[in-house]
Amino acid sequence: MGGVSVDVQPREVSPGRFREWFFHRPEDTARHAGPHAAGHPGEHPHPWWKVMCLTGVDYFSTLGYQPGIAFLAAGLLSPLATVVLVLLTLFGALPVYRRVAAESPHGQGSIAMLERLLPFWRGKLFVLVLLGFALTDFIITITLSAADASAHLVENPHVPAVLHGQQLWITMTLIALLGAVFLKGFTEAIGVAVGLVVVYLGLNAVVIAAAAGHVAQDAHAVTDWTSALTAQHGSLAVMIAVSLTLFPKLALGMSGFETGVAVMSHVQGEPADDPRRPAGRIRSTKRLLTTAAFIMSVYLIASSLVTTLLIPAAAFEDGGPANGRALAYLAHLYLGNGFGTLYDISSILILWFAGASAMAGMLNLIPRYLPRYGMSPEWAGAVRPLVLVLTGAAFLITWIFDADVNAQGGAYATGVLVLMTSAAVAVTLAARRAGQRRLTAAYALIGVVLAYTTLDNVRERPDGVKIGACFIAAIIVVSMLSRALRAFELRTTAISYDARAESFLRDCARRSIRLVANEPDARDLAEYRDKVRQIVDDHDLPNAGDIIFVEVQVGDYSDFESRIEVHGEVMHEEYRVLTVTGASVPNTLASLLLDIRDRTGVRPHIYFEWTEGNPAKHLLWFLLFGVGEVAPVAREVLRRAEPDRSRRPHIHAG
Repeated sequence: MGGVSVDVQPREVSPGRFREWFFHRPEDTARHAGPHAAGHPGEHPHPWWKVMCLTGVDYFSTLGYQPGIAFLAAGLLSPLATVVLVLLTLFGALPVYRRVAAESPHGQGSIAMLERLLPFWRGKLFVLVLLGFALTDFIITITLSAADASAHLVENPHVPAVLHGQQLWITMTLIALLGAVFLKGFTEAIGVAVGLVVVYLGLNAVVIAAAAGHVAQDAHAVTDWTSALTAQHGSLAVMIAVSLTLFPKLALGMSGFETGVAVMSHVQGEPADDPRRPAGRIRSTKRLLTTAAFIMSVYLIASSLVTTLLIPAAAFEDGGPANGRALAYLAHLYLGNGFGTLYDISSILILWFAGASAMAGMLNLIPRYLPRYGMSPEWAGAVRPLVLVLTGAAFLITWIFDADVNAQGGAYATGVLVLMTSAAVAVTLAARRAGQRRLTAAYALIGVVLAYTTLDNVRERPDGVKIGACFIAAIIVVSMLSRALRAFELRTTAISYDARAESFLRDCARRSIRLVANEPDARDLAEYRDKVRQIVDDHDLPNAGDIIFVEVQVGDYSDFESRIEVHGEVMHEEYRVLTVTGASVPNTLASLLLDIRDRTGVRPHIYFEWTEGNPAKHLLWFLLFGVGEVAPVAREVLRRAEPDRSRRPHIHAG
């Protein structure tokens, strides 16, 4: 079987140096080693525990602000609400994402699973909605992490007083620095992530241990807490019931799972792994997810308990010394300003790196979907213009929220929870398709709990939905407009022929190649005989000897690009037919004509019939379903792809 790639890029004038640098496209998305990066043959995989640290810069860094947000949301019930959150993490989110890892072993995640399970436009639109919430998740990771890093900086006792009250501008500066680094070119190093995570978790362990020691020495700390809980809620049953209603506000403590699956392409498998289903990589990723979940669960419960017992409630409020930095407050209080400053530096570095991880995730995620759907402007495939757009969005959100860590928590949790709920839906559909009834029911139940958590979070704090809706609206509007503007591209990635199709072309190329576009109906003898007679009469052809029928079968019409496979067959022992499958009839035919010209050196002829009906309706049908008025659209695609009329295939319509 032969094959040739079709170049769908337009001819361009040599750009200037700045334009060339600004619109430079990386050879592959794996240059941003992080979430959603595509693996490539030259990439050296890493042990699962190192890759866990890459996802941990996002997941574990939430310890910087999670205890404070938890107390503001649940008050004295914060430890109990955190236990409920941990139970949902271990018995809900963890099983879901272990299944996602098995179903999507190359790091595509739950979004790609839903794309496969929901074909055509339904799947594409669903993916666009999820991309909106994924961007919400990543953008808020950048803004929230930068805001919390600035809080750690401003509250440090060694920082000059002139910086106090300047948290907004410090946050903006950190975001600008992040954007500048990516404009220059940035490759996340897993080694750096390992160092940051090991140091950060070690420092947190020291702080929590020191705080626990003070709790053990102060006999009144626990009794005062339990007495206050009893006075407020009366009984343990009421406390648990109230905690069940409060834990959705703590949901950003579950943020690491989607990222954990997205970094699968970096995980080392086993030498005997099947590339299509690498069992060793899947096992290692499951180990990564489980280990990260248990580590974070221990830290969440312990940090929530010691901060609730030891920090006065007023210190958590806006402007309080523990606001957005509860563990840092304890570090300075019990271990001195020297250790506390070290903790602040570690927190700032890992929070900044979490923002870098999020930026890399977006730079890998957007080009994976939108260009393939034909739903992005040409510049969206380049890194630097995309960095400017994303940095501008981060500036805007920081300004709207005034760099307030607590205010952004709800928006962040919404993005996380929507992606988790979609993952639960994806694994439920996958289990149902596999005929696993018990697992289907279990995943569906987890999906219901996650959906409740999402809706409750949205009801309490609708900011995340508002931001997500803005991203979704922007993505859909720009995507649809971009797809309409790019509709007349060739939209073909490669073309291959079977042996019989090649023999048809070799034979006709000695004289002339005359193709007849035919929309197959009954495919009986009368259909082909009448079609040949009509073409010969309409165009005064001397004979029908070199006629080859071309029949295009539209596959997934929502795809923008497709690979074309051409099969030859002889119908009724007389008529030569090329059957082709593509996403759009006119674009597929135009690509086929140009490829035949390049392969044979002969300019082929193609004959069409005019389609009856409203031209506007046909154009809409072409944009949505890949059909419609074929002749003029195919001619326009050819005109744009081949400006030289003397080399352009011949179009005939009658």
